[in-house]
Amino acid sequence: MTTARIAAVPVTGGRSSTHGSEGRILIPVKPRKAAARRPLPGSPFNVPVVPPPPVEQFVLQDRVSHDKYGLGLVIGVEEDVAVLVDFGAETHRIIAPYNKLFRL
Repeated sequence: MTTARIAAVPVTGGRSSTHGSEGRILIPVKPRKAAARRPLPGSPFNVPVVPPPPVEQFVLQDRVSHDKYGLGLVIGVEEDVAVLVDFGAETHRIIAPYNKLFRL
């Protein structure tokens, strides 16, 4: 709901029904619309939403390298959840996203 503001314009002379008590003419003024704010370049709130990169897909028998465990072979795959990798002496379940696991 908008309310109209009234501007007082001074007059010199006679009075009419539009005059206020101080001898001013009252004119209704339309409310201004707020201008759109421009984005500030250094604002932390202007960061565009970037979708995460897709999760790398591994298949059975892929040769992989892990930053901590070394070279291995994929022996099990849980779609977009985890992979089971045999590193020779031990087997590890690596969960997605596979930050330290790389396909060779």
